[in-house]
Amino acid sequence: MSKRGDANRWLERMPAHGRPRLRLFCFPYAGGSARSFRGWAQELGPDLEVCAIQLPGRERRLSEPALRRAHEAADILVQVLRPHLDLPFVLFGHSMGALLAYEVARGLMASGHEQPRGLFVSGRRAPHLPSRRRRNLHDLPRAELIAEIKALNGTPAEVFDHQDLIDLMLPTLRSDFELVETYAQRPGPILSCPVIAMTGNKDAEVPLEDLAGWQSVTAGRFKTMLFDGHHFYLNDTRTAFLDAVRRELETVVS
Repeated sequence: MSKRGDANRWLERMPAHGRPRLRLFCFPYAGGSARSFRGWAQELGPDLEVCAIQLPGRERRLSEPALRRAHEAADILVQVLRPHLDLPFVLFGHSMGALLAYEVARGLMASGHEQPRGLFVSGRRAPHLPSRRRRNLHDLPRAELIAEIKALNGTPAEVFDHQDLIDLMLPTLRSDFELVETYAQRPGPILSCPVIAMTGNKDAEVPLEDLAGWQSVTAGRFKTMLFDGHHFYLNDTRTAFLDAVRRELETVVS
């Protein structure tokens, strides 16, 4: 595997307590990192191994430029994941991560690999639907971009009291927003794996009808799930959210 696709850089493994029977690959939201999924393995069950995707431009990869195109990122991630598909596996992604997880599932299918046992897409409208935003975030002036980030409620409030932290995170956020905002679904075959689409009932950017659009990406089982909360409902309702994920994981591997 080339250095660009070195799994040691792209994956943070959180081993199961016992012998794993399922591997869950987790894809982060814009500005997020592998840290977002720490603790999931312990809460989801002793026979689950979590592998969190660590994209460039954050944490130990802070010195690397963040990727700006979804299809480029997905193509790399398909190569990264291929040697780690020796167990039944599931893909989970929130917001930007939902797009990446979906494109990775399609890439695995196109390269002749087994599809995931399930694809969990969270906090993201269906890939063929246009944005409900009136303007892109990635090219906003600094002050306006910071205001939009605050409104998403995904960044601890105290971060905004430290200009050095803001300066550190803004380039990666701009790149991540550009990755999302330049994304266009490519033609291709639909998936056959189950797709579970999830969102918060107060997320104005992902109303239920936009979430339901994910049904068109698969010929397999489809399910929507609503939780109490806004865009980052999975943090605000962590226990209920992870309980629901655990139940669905038991369904897709049974």
